[in-house]
Amino acid sequence: MDVSFLGGPQPQLGVGVVAPFDFALDRELWRWVPDDVSLHLTRTPFVPVEVSLDLARLVSEHETLRSAVQALCAVSPQVISYACTSGSFVGGMAGERAMTTAMAQAGEVPSLTTSGALIEALHEIGAWRIAVVTPYTKSVTDSLEDFLGEAGVTVTGRAYLGLTRHIWKVPYRDVVDMARAAVVGAADALFISCTNLPTYDVIPQLEAELRMPVLSANQVTMWAALRAIGAQAVGPYQALLDPVARSGPAAMSGSDVPPDRRPAGTPEAAFAGPPLAPETDPGETGEPPDELRPKPPV
Repeated sequence: MDVSFLGGPQPQLGVGVVAPFDFALDRELWRWVPDDVSLHLTRTPFVPVEVSLDLARLVSEHETLRSAVQALCAVSPQVISYACTSGSFVGGMAGERAMTTAMAQAGEVPSLTTSGALIEALHEIGAWRIAVVTPYTKSVTDSLEDFLGEAGVTVTGRAYLGLTRHIWKVPYRDVVDMARAAVVGAADALFISCTNLPTYDVIPQLEAELRMPVLSANQVTMWAALRAIGAQAVGPYQALLDPVARSGPAAMSGSDVPPDRRPAGTPEAAFAGPPLAPETDPGETGEPPDELRPKPPV
């Protein structure tokens, strides 16, 4: 059969992605991408270090970034994104800007990071007080809060899991439990950190329940990268992606919800479960109170 009349594949825009060596959610990134855009992923070299501030620094070294960007440039992407939240906030605002500059210089291509995309997304939706959910240890979560503070963003409540590995295996129900515990004050939005934490399917559910925009690390990364090349991220009823969604229930801030309808919890709740032991500070057990432990499904 002669198929020469088809003329070949349609032109594609390209988004280059630099991810940490342990990144396991390639498929989740693709779910935000329209059909006329391709993702080109590369990973940083393996290092035998668990998720921590040390690992965040290692996977964001400028020489590592330059090598990854140069490899991606062989396929001529229109933009390059660094898909790691902790790696891009560990050095503060100045560190994030330096990373972006190093990447742009290495590839002569517009570049961005997950943490930079987060700040851009918060500006987009007008959120300056946010609740935060992370799978990290306390020290890494503290570093995220410091970064947000530098950007003029106040953390109204937070919850974290205390994990140092296998973050991509966390089930949606644990993410939902953390979100409910973190949203305790007058928050404008919820941010779910870590590009290795699955979030795509849980965002619409949380926006409907919590009545506020919900952002996640992979979502803001893809949203910013696609916007940089004139494309639009796709996703079901997500306030960041759809202005119509912002005018619906998800636009209502937690302060607009009657006290008896607000999620219960404390400003900070750590859910640590076996077999991964959470990081503890001297004098702390690292174990959350019984009432804050995730409950098994009924």
